[in-house]
Amino acid sequence: MRVLTARDDAVLIECDSLDETIALFDAMTALRIPGVGEMVPGARTLLVPFRPARVTAQEIEAAARAADLSGVRAGTPRRLDIPTRYDGEDLAEVAELLGISADEVVRRHTNSTFTVGFVGFAPGFAYLTGDDPLLDVPRRSTPRTRIPAGSVALAGTYSGVYPRESPGGWQLIGTTEVPMWDLARDPAAFMAPGDVVTFSVDPATERARSTVSAEHASAPEPAELAQPEAADRASALEVRSPGLQTLFQDLGRDGYASMGVSASGALDAPAHRQANRLVGNSPGEPTLEVAYGGLRLRAHGPQVVAIAGAEVEVTVDGALPRTVPFGAAFALDDGDELQLGSPTAGVRSYLAVRGGFDAKPVLESLATDLLAGLGPDPLATGDVLGVRDPAAPLAPVTSVADEMHQDLPAAGGDSIELRIVLGPRDDWFSAEEITRFTSQEWRVTPQSNRVGVRLEGDALTRAKSGELPSEGCVSGALQMSPSGQPVLFLADHPLTGGYPVLGAVITDDLPLAGQLPVGATVRFRIVDPRTHQPRTHPPRTQTSGELR
Repeated sequence: MRVLTARDDAVLIECDSLDETIALFDAMTALRIPGVGEMVPGARTLLVPFRPARVTAQEIEAAARAADLSGVRAGTPRRLDIPTRYDGEDLAEVAELLGISADEVVRRHTNSTFTVGFVGFAPGFAYLTGDDPLLDVPRRSTPRTRIPAGSVALAGTYSGVYPRESPGGWQLIGTTEVPMWDLARDPAAFMAPGDVVTFSVDPATERARSTVSAEHASAPEPAELAQPEAADRASALEVRSPGLQTLFQDLGRDGYASMGVSASGALDAPAHRQANRLVGNSPGEPTLEVAYGGLRLRAHGPQVVAIAGAEVEVTVDGALPRTVPFGAAFALDDGDELQLGSPTAGVRSYLAVRGGFDAKPVLESLATDLLAGLGPDPLATGDVLGVRDPAAPLAPVTSVADEMHQDLPAAGGDSIELRIVLGPRDDWFSAEEITRFTSQEWRVTPQSNRVGVRLEGDALTRAKSGELPSEGCVSGALQMSPSGQPVLFLADHPLTGGYPVLGAVITDDLPLAGQLPVGATVRFRIVDPRTHQPRTHPPRTQTSGELR
């Protein structure tokens, strides 16, 4: 067992096998260690986030080493069958790779018994381990940009079913009509860790649908945004223009990692909290996350609004046209139109309204997760956002402008420094490559979004080759693709990934990472995970049990 640094508030525990990982997950869950967050099992690792004020990485390591891994999961596993049409694009290629016929691939796949080891990559995407050692094929050398939902696929020793359309590099051997992820079902994920799964040959879609209804009880369809009719617009904000992108966000949805659902939430959480505090809301109330400005809203009824985050010019058009101060609460009269300009630095501004937005949550949150396709859709012209009555009389509010980021990054401006800790897979790179990583400036590319910031610079070369079994990833992880260009994961990142993570941005700097605009440049400084003090000579090897 090795315990590796994953972030300043997370460790990655490396095990010998998936069975040992699941046993450790069960044992650590039973311990209920104060300060330990929702753990994410991978193929041979367990990601353990924690609150440093409550528990240390060393205490977590000691608990893991002392854990009894001989226990057996309680209860009887569910047995599920997935009717499949074996019509995948890669079926013939898989047969050639294995040295057997396509019919033999199908026969072996349908005669195998699979167990759900863990869920990651996307909500409802389960990694299935089978009992036929021959079914072991490499990922595609060039991933597809689009794989249809319901695709049955192989990669390494795993089988899986894509729950929604997404990019991916697995080998496609078939399709199924059984939805792997459905919010109208309880639970939404078709498979969960520990389930026993078989695949059967069945071209009929009706049987697939009946299988789903037999296995899962239906639940009511989740509601989308509350859309008041004109007669009910006594208190609302109407979207006149959404700008480039405006999303509902809150502090995220915890507790669904077992379904492959990440927390998501506001990229600049301090700015989200500041906007809510200015109007007298609790920190968890949803705000509007506005990327690059341009949002225009009309008030239905009097409102109290505040904006924080990336600074923009805020103007009000109405009976009394005016420019209002940024970082302070202000009033809107019925019919006033509020306009946000473009930020000169940073990307995301956060708009809060007194009382909070009247919208129904998805999985207990209004966070919009773009990768998972969860939460309300991005705002569109004509949307009417209901506003609740305040729970308490309006409390006095003051400006928090002095608390906001003083040096948000700007496209073409000075390079922004982000502090990182090395690990868990920095040993895939030589000391010289890590020095090249920290000594150069990396530019933010237009392909960046809430899933991750794609960076461009002098490409790094790995010291190790081969594939890394999928393992849990944190926000702030710097995942290194085979191209040698890093991707800085943000809040909508997949829970697990198969590329090595060189390091991770510390928690305190994540809000700044979420404000990196296209064209900005960034440098990385290695710090100690406990003290956040710079490390001029980081250790180059990780021996068993050592934490940085």
